[in-house]
Amino acid sequence: MLAEARRRGHEVTPVARSPREGFALGAADDVADVRRLSAGRDVVISATRPPAGRERDLAATAEALLAGVGATRLLVVGGASSLRTPNGVLVQQEPDFPPELRPIALACTAQLEVFLRDESDVDWTYLSPPAELVPGPRTGRYRSGRDDLVVDAGGRSSISLEDLAVALLDEAERPRHRRARFTVGY
Repeated sequence: MLAEARRRGHEVTPVARSPREGFALGAADDVADVRRLSAGRDVVISATRPPAGRERDLAATAEALLAGVGATRLLVVGGASSLRTPNGVLVQQEPDFPPELRPIALACTAQLEVFLRDESDVDWTYLSPPAELVPGPRTGRYRSGRDDLVVDAGGRSSISLEDLAVALLDEAERPRHRRARFTVGY
């Protein structure tokens, strides 16, 4: 996302919880940090993932982001587990869903629910990635959906990290999913 934003000529302030060269210090779950770091910005993009065992922090982080961004547009990269499969069930309810991913899947669902219940005036968008997200070429092409996995002719739901970043920056530049969730895939 950072590379795609810079490639498009955007002025970017990356933020990390711990010291990292070239990054501002801040925490997405701290309302004061969110307020301080989002002031004067056009868009805040959050793509946080808690450490193992702290997955439930995602919902609290969503609440802090909503409380802190004010009038700044908020784009959040969440999870795919709450999307419907072609079978009509949620990804996380599929019989072959990996049990080790259940904690983060449930946390991402709780995170999305925070946004869907939001009654503020925050201009937010929630991006659920496809089932498979891997490094690959940047093609600049993708298809969008709302609550169902975007699958190809073979039933595969995937996109490269690079094209997910393209979709996210396209949404930042030309909003089409205000106060809504969307997903992408090939």
